[in-house]
Amino acid sequence: MRIIAGEFGGRRLKAVPGMKTRPTTDKIKESMFNIIGPYFDGGRALDLFAGSGGLSIEAVSRGVDQAVLIDRQYQAIKTIKENIAVTKNEAAFTVIKGDAKKVIYQLAQKKEQFNYVFLDPPYKQQEILKMIAELVQLELLAPNALIVCETDQNANLPMSLAGFSCYKQVDYGITELTFYVYQGEV
Repeated sequence: MRIIAGEFGGRRLKAVPGMKTRPTTDKIKESMFNIIGPYFDGGRALDLFAGSGGLSIEAVSRGVDQAVLIDRQYQAIKTIKENIAVTKNEAAFTVIKGDAKKVIYQLAQKKEQFNYVFLDPPYKQQEILKMIAELVQLELLAPNALIVCETDQNANLPMSLAGFSCYKQVDYGITELTFYVYQGEV
């Protein structure tokens, strides 16, 4: 795994040891960022099931100002911190150990908002539509926020979602990417 482009491009990233996480392959990550970017002029990113932190690190490398990374596993948090250290820009990242479904309530209390949200939950626990609804309810999405969902093909995310426009849906074998743009109240 590596940072593909931007300020930190080419630097190697570590994967989380064990089988509890499934890192986004470089091929899928490169395609994802070519679709949503490829470069950004600021903004804030939220990575709810961060794993190794590769998606948020790539986003900051390509111009996102700040990223909040959440994961509940100790090994993932340790790996995220090691990967962030590779950037030598630790101030651009906030790492939170906890259950994403609970941490978003803490973020809402702080009145935080995000321009980019990465949703890559464990394939067996995909509650993406419910999570998106909670992000809206908690007012965590900035106007025109972009949500990137990485799922397996069994997730069957809809092309039509109230309050959102489906920007694109791309199939990569067992992995599917769905991009939603927040249009306002649901």
